[in-house]
Amino acid sequence: MIVTVTLNPVLHVDYAADKITPGASNPVRRVRYRAGGRGLAVARVLNTFGHDVVAAGLIGGSAGELIRNELARAGVPAQFTSITAESRRMVTVSDESDGVATSFAEPAPYITTEELGRLASDYLGLLADATAVVLCGSLPEGLPPEIYGSFVSYAAGASVPVILDAGGSALAHGAARRPALVVPDLPEQEQEVTAVVDVAAEPAGEPSAKPSSVALLSQTGVRILSAAGEWRVAFGRRAALGGQPGEAFRDALVAGFVPGIALAWSWPDTLRHAVALAQAWSADGELDVTAYEEALTAVNVQKLPSGYSS
Repeated sequence: MIVTVTLNPVLHVDYAADKITPGASNPVRRVRYRAGGRGLAVARVLNTFGHDVVAAGLIGGSAGELIRNELARAGVPAQFTSITAESRRMVTVSDESDGVATSFAEPAPYITTEELGRLASDYLGLLADATAVVLCGSLPEGLPPEIYGSFVSYAAGASVPVILDAGGSALAHGAARRPALVVPDLPEQEQEVTAVVDVAAEPAGEPSAKPSSVALLSQTGVRILSAAGEWRVAFGRRAALGGQPGEAFRDALVAGFVPGIALAWSWPDTLRHAVALAQAWSADGELDVTAYEEALTAVNVQKLPSGYSS
């Protein structure tokens, strides 16, 4: 079983109106609710591809119940830890007369010490049957930045590999505990990349652990840095949306890394699967199996004369 952990999920509430008039009451023609959060998206991709997965993390209030219900309709099993505060919402209002969309982001909920304790207990319980763990996204208020580091260590104690997809101080603390794979939530800028790689390659405190591999995502491709070497795959055109790979593409790419990490595939095989899956996953959350099979043979993995030594 693959466990994905989303500590700060969001309920997307999308309103579509024929025309928005500021300062007036505006009728909404269509309402859509979507469970959001990187770990939930990864769980959805893995479930669609046929993996045994469970979505875990923190949810609360009516927004949390809508997140749970939306995942259930999609067939994604979930075992969340309940909190008293309301899970956050992202409300987007679209004016279909001019295509302009305006979003309102609620603040993250505050997590109490008692809720943190129940979260840790629930997480430890899931590790008993886990084959891999994916830790994704930002942290809500009240959770210490060391939480991902602790979760990586708990998983190491259960011999469960971890994929960490995060940014900021949560990334730094988590990477220092040597997860199997680190996916930094940052652009490929030399100074930041060097810092992440240095932490992953030579982390403190757990000398018996192996160095982490690092997946660096950019608009044009993905690079893998590992003790075994360095590999690169260039993306096709559909991956580049704005400055970074599109959100759905990125989520599917991270999901594609999971079986390779869990089953100790080679990096070339892992990259082929991950990139092919991302290319076959639509922005609407649909998998084109034929496109996946075609992309699998077309993905060009380049071995580069670098990497870091173990």
